[in-house]
Amino acid sequence: MKRDYFSFSNGSFQRKDNTLLYTNLEGKKKIIPIETVKNLYSFGETDLNTKLLNFLAQNEVFLHIFNYYGFYSGSFVPRDSLLSGEVIVKQVKKFTKPSLQLILAKELISATRDNMLKNLSYYANRGKNDLDEIKQKMESFDLEEADDTQQLMGIEGNIRKTYYQSFNTIIDREIDFEKRVKRPPDNMINTLVSFGNMMLYTAVLSEIYRTQLNPTISFYHKPSYRRYSLALDISELFKPFLVDRIIFKLLNKNMISEKDFKKELNFCYMKEKARKVFVKEFDEKLSTTIKHKKLGRNISYRHLMRLECYKFVKVVLEHIDYEAFRTWW
Repeated sequence: MKRDYFSFSNGSFQRKDNTLLYTNLEGKKKIIPIETVKNLYSFGETDLNTKLLNFLAQNEVFLHIFNYYGFYSGSFVPRDSLLSGEVIVKQVKKFTKPSLQLILAKELISATRDNMLKNLSYYANRGKNDLDEIKQKMESFDLEEADDTQQLMGIEGNIRKTYYQSFNTIIDREIDFEKRVKRPPDNMINTLVSFGNMMLYTAVLSEIYRTQLNPTISFYHKPSYRRYSLALDISELFKPFLVDRIIFKLLNKNMISEKDFKKELNFCYMKEKARKVFVKEFDEKLSTTIKHKKLGRNISYRHLMRLECYKFVKVVLEHIDYEAFRTWW
């Protein structure tokens, strides 16, 4: 079974015969069988060459690069082996029809809100008080008032802003989390959210590429240069129960603390120890299995993302109504 591999130290990846070789700066070598690799994550300074990239492409391995501060830089994505002209044409048609695009986007955001509310109910049942008012306010925003995706983004922004107020209650320490700041994140919580969202984005991207979908053609986030906007769309659904739940666990169980972060000028970043802890939890979370209520068998959280991609394929090809992922447990 393929899995993700994470590199935090400086070194080099090379192709050695028909396998992958990693060598750190001290000369310590590690052989990684290529058939076991799904994604490579590089958080250190890593030397690469075209021979390696060709080898990764041949084996459909994705390489995700993060900079010194742990911020996502980009991905090496193998050539699309499942490319389908029919899917691309119909995917574009869906995007270029504003009425169809808006229906898909509203369902996406409705499900995202439901997943946020599920989080609040989960922690309210575990003794976290003062969440009812936040839930009621989130539910009061009417998605049907939006006449286009731009207006929908404004409503979604208000929902998410309200949702983030719950962090001060759910997290068992004084954090004074007032607002979401992204570029760059300015405090511990914003840094954790940004890092988790980047990890989720890369995971979703790798699943999209294993379908016939084009990751640049989206239905909610506006397609633009230098980003795979469909991965942003699908990520919205999984942020509450993947990224946010991990953050709550790491802080409430004191697995990381303020000392694991460093502030420089107007931004804050995670030290290597915190990144390792987060990545370990994220990797384990994706491997967690649950019995699917429709399939009747156990599947991993990662596979839930693939299933969401398949839904979009069916929406594009078969013109069925989109029913977005909602947590049922």
